[in-house]
Amino acid sequence: MERHFNLYRLIKRLILWLLPFALIGGLTGYFWQALALGQALALLWHYVFFHRLNVWLWQSRTMLPPRAPGAWSDIYDGIYGTLRRTQAKRRQLAILLQRFRHAAEAMPDASMVLQKNGNIEWTNKLAQVYFGLRWPTDKGIRITNLIRLPKFQKYFAAGKFEEAFTLNSPLGDGRELELRFMPYSDHELLVVARDVTQLRKLERMRKDFVANVSHELKTPLTVMSGYLELIEEPATVAPAVMRKAVVDMSKQTRRMQNMVDQLLLLSRMEAQIQDTYTKPVHLGAMLRQILDELRPLVEDKKLYLDAHIDDSVAVLGSEEKLRAACSNLITNAIKYTPVEGQITVRWGKIGPMAEFSVADTGAGIAPEHLPRLTERFYRVDKDRSSDTGGTGLGLSIVKHALEHHRAILQVDSRKGQGSRFWFRIPPELLVESVATKVS
Repeated sequence: MERHFNLYRLIKRLILWLLPFALIGGLTGYFWQALALGQALALLWHYVFFHRLNVWLWQSRTMLPPRAPGAWSDIYDGIYGTLRRTQAKRRQLAILLQRFRHAAEAMPDASMVLQKNGNIEWTNKLAQVYFGLRWPTDKGIRITNLIRLPKFQKYFAAGKFEEAFTLNSPLGDGRELELRFMPYSDHELLVVARDVTQLRKLERMRKDFVANVSHELKTPLTVMSGYLELIEEPATVAPAVMRKAVVDMSKQTRRMQNMVDQLLLLSRMEAQIQDTYTKPVHLGAMLRQILDELRPLVEDKKLYLDAHIDDSVAVLGSEEKLRAACSNLITNAIKYTPVEGQITVRWGKIGPMAEFSVADTGAGIAPEHLPRLTERFYRVDKDRSSDTGGTGLGLSIVKHALEHHRAILQVDSRKGQGSRFWFRIPPELLVESVATKVS
């Protein structure tokens, strides 16, 4: 139980201590000498317990105070109570700090605490990943030594943190980071770093999309506008010119309609969540139908078409999406294979999976183009694509259609050696078809 300081009790104890010395001094005639002796012994007594207090505070490993009589018992108990309250507060602060650290670790962004001069005091694990920090070895390193960009050095030195700072990751891993600095005391800064790579990519895709759609619509609209101006006075237009105008306008209209249809299909695919398919699609029969529809294009270019189709394998999936994927791949092969070239179409089991592939003897694709083939409106050869009437959306449609069937489009190609586009359907989406196996 805590006891509080009481001046009356302290004076009472002092009087009781000196009273025997005063009585003895009065009886012996040495009053003042006896009183001085009593005070000297009192000082010595207090010094002993002061020494014990010093040992307890600075050398003892236990919180329990030493035993002491009188006023020193009150002092020890008071200090002990203060220590216990301090320890309880420290425990509460430690728990609060631990919770803060757990919360900071759970944040989706990297976090750092800096001193005002830029020295790093604390980071969460994500910040260590983003900036390649080794913790706690790198504790105290200046952030300006970590990010050496002159633009960032100027930004940090100015101390105007209203606007975020965007930079490429110092590790060179392709990440784009957005840094926000928030002063929260006179001497400290909270830094939050967010990975905005995907966001910036989407922004670039949006800008490219608007620019490409505008470009794709501009050409046919220009053609149609020119012909419409020409035939405003039909009496002055020769019949042959009129026929050509109608044919060209019909061609451009079909081109715009095709692009709109493909954009709508692509938009639906991107918006849809991957379905659980239960209806089998007989891919073999569907491929034969696609090849029959495209036969005039094959014959027009005198291509040799070699088809190996296994009718015994069906796919649990969407017929619309699978048709869009296969039709686009075969159509591209026909478009980009030179006259009298060869196209090979295969569909069948490969181990537990089933593989579809289209190989051609075209010009091939340079390695730098391969990673971007499935981007919207991306073309390897823009002039050639304009001649063939392509919109640049076909492979993007293929990519999304295959993602709905847990498949990934693969491309094997070398410049001057043709190309092979293929994908594999996982075994959980395969079922036996009732059709007869045909090679």
